[in-house]
Amino acid sequence: MKPKLFLITPPFTQLNTPYPATAYIKGFLNTLEVPSEQADLGIEVILKLFSREGLSPLAPKGGTSNLSDNAKRIVALWDEYLKTIDSVIAFLQGKNPTLALPICQEDFLPEASRFAQLEELDWAFGTMGTQDKAKHLATLYLEDISDFIVECVDENFGFSRYAERLGRSANSFDELYDALQKEPTYIDGILLSILEEKIARIQPELLLISVPFPGNLYSAFRSAQWVKKHYPNIKIAMGGGFPNTELRSLSDARVFEFFDFITLDDGELPVELLISNIQNPNSNEFKRTFLLEEEKVIYKNNATRPDYKQSQVGTPDYTDLLLDQYISVIEVVNPMHRMWSDGRWNKLTMAHGCYWGKCTFCDISLDYIKIYEPIAANLLCDRMEEMMTQTGQNGFHFVDEAAPPALMRALALEILRRKLSVTWWTNIRFEKSFSADLCRLLKASGCIAVSGGLEVASDRLLQLIDKGVTVEQVAKVTRNFTESGVMVHAYLMYGYPTQTVQETIDSLEMVRQLFEAGVLQSGFWHQFAMTAHSPVGLYPEQFGVTPELLPLQGSEKGIFAINDINYTDKTGIDHEKFSFGLKKSLFNFMHGICFDFELQEWFDFKIPKTKIHPDFIFNALQEEENFTTKPTAKVVWLGGKPSVEYFTKSKKGNSWELAKLTFHDKKESFAVQTNKAEGEWLLAILDKISVSQSKVYSFQEIKADFEDHLSDFELFWYSKPMQTLRSFGLLIL
Repeated sequence: MKPKLFLITPPFTQLNTPYPATAYIKGFLNTLEVPSEQADLGIEVILKLFSREGLSPLAPKGGTSNLSDNAKRIVALWDEYLKTIDSVIAFLQGKNPTLALPICQEDFLPEASRFAQLEELDWAFGTMGTQDKAKHLATLYLEDISDFIVECVDENFGFSRYAERLGRSANSFDELYDALQKEPTYIDGILLSILEEKIARIQPELLLISVPFPGNLYSAFRSAQWVKKHYPNIKIAMGGGFPNTELRSLSDARVFEFFDFITLDDGELPVELLISNIQNPNSNEFKRTFLLEEEKVIYKNNATRPDYKQSQVGTPDYTDLLLDQYISVIEVVNPMHRMWSDGRWNKLTMAHGCYWGKCTFCDISLDYIKIYEPIAANLLCDRMEEMMTQTGQNGFHFVDEAAPPALMRALALEILRRKLSVTWWTNIRFEKSFSADLCRLLKASGCIAVSGGLEVASDRLLQLIDKGVTVEQVAKVTRNFTESGVMVHAYLMYGYPTQTVQETIDSLEMVRQLFEAGVLQSGFWHQFAMTAHSPVGLYPEQFGVTPELLPLQGSEKGIFAINDINYTDKTGIDHEKFSFGLKKSLFNFMHGICFDFELQEWFDFKIPKTKIHPDFIFNALQEEENFTTKPTAKVVWLGGKPSVEYFTKSKKGNSWELAKLTFHDKKESFAVQTNKAEGEWLLAILDKISVSQSKVYSFQEIKADFEDHLSDFELFWYSKPMQTLRSFGLLIL
């Protein structure tokens, strides 16, 4: 009999949607017919904590003299928080939409320090968008309560992370181990009470704990500690993004007081072999697994079987997760940032790994990026349809490192062919493959946004990063997406090795121009961090940096985590001092204001003047595109079938038979006029190349078909009727 598995994501990740790792593994276990249940303990803890029952015990019993003014205000209003909390949570779950009006009247919710930023609301929501405005106000209300919890109850609390400091760059296990010897906190108590109920009911033989981020690590260990104490026969394994990147040099045996196994990289085959070892303890076959033998940490990778192909791992299964109880919050009014926190997204992957796999700041030496394997578009659509039936949701976030343009095209065509109504977004590289027509196709299939790494808006540094793009190219791609109605978010980086102050300021000027040109809607600056598995971390001397301390010692007990490495840059520049000015300027640019400010105004220290021409981006966008069409390019018609009317036109004794084709798209109707023969051919070819057809024709095939019936294809192709069709959905891909 196959053992029962229990898969958990410990607190905390997102409030609006489950992190997908357990759903991916459950989908795989379904293919093996292995019984399993899963739980997102993060959302369950949040719902218990942010309730009248959960908050009631937190009211301070003694005086408030040692509290901040903000906490004193919250204490004074505590009864108002208890009165409103349950209805606010229900509203954010979408179960109480009529509460939006009272919330927006601004005398319903108690207000503390987070409400100081209210002057933005008129810009963000105007007189419309009551639901969105109410979500934002309700989010500020929750953040006020969170501030109180951090100050008065548990300093480690955070909505999307818990005790993150203990997990981030923890080369030594000492601090985390010491924290776990202390009495459980109030929030730990909520977590463990939920876990106790589930373990007692499910009675699993194997507990899988997914740890995607440092902010999940403490809760993962606290959960494992409780299970070890009360159910010592249950085997416990950790997997996920954190061990994959940070625990690859693990040697501290104390970790295995909590866990029996820690697996790395793709989890499917390692988990299957753990099941085999539970069924047959003499099996002793493992894939990328740490375990303890004779009090020593051993890494076993003795299985000869290859990993599963992406086509074999099954469809992610969200069964057991409380999909109707997640809460949608709007922390900031930035339109792209809210996509991470507002609404529920089904998570899927178009391709394992990264098709580019060269960026020098990225962990490209690790299998999760290095091994590239795309999934066929028809199989992706099968999985999308299965997940829509299962979850009742048609929104998809493809969580790729960088989605491949060719696969995005194939997926869009398949979505349109199947007439699926979906909404989706993903991460990309800003490469030239994203032509205006491809962007229009993606938009037609339901793509609403893309995010991509511009990183450092400097061609020298982009070359050093091996990004494979230029700033000019990024501008054109962002323009193509924007004009198609697809929102664009850019990841921006400062402090890359050898980056000069001049290049930082020039990057800011490039970003300013991109926003001013209207081709970028959202962005986020982050400071470069050197990771152990990136080319910069592996070969620092090639990038002009010196690691401050190679973190190979850990503590006397052994190594715990290695990822972020402190370093000194040969330039000696303190890049941290640019952080506030870069982020403040970006905040304003995203609001569409302050483009005329001198860059110096964003900084309280002297900076050099930019060397970028003030019209650099504008000029780049004026350059004519190359209109040469490759014979192999695909030709697709997004529109519907036209009605046709034939008539004769006479002039000075001559007459012509003409055709008028009338089209109706979702916004308007339009007509084109040709001679009868061309009209008849056009009618037939549009049906052939319709996006609803399974076969996709090349430009060469279209040309050959025309020339079988008529002459002078080029004259016809570049005629006014065809240019009209090009603007209404005749795409060359």
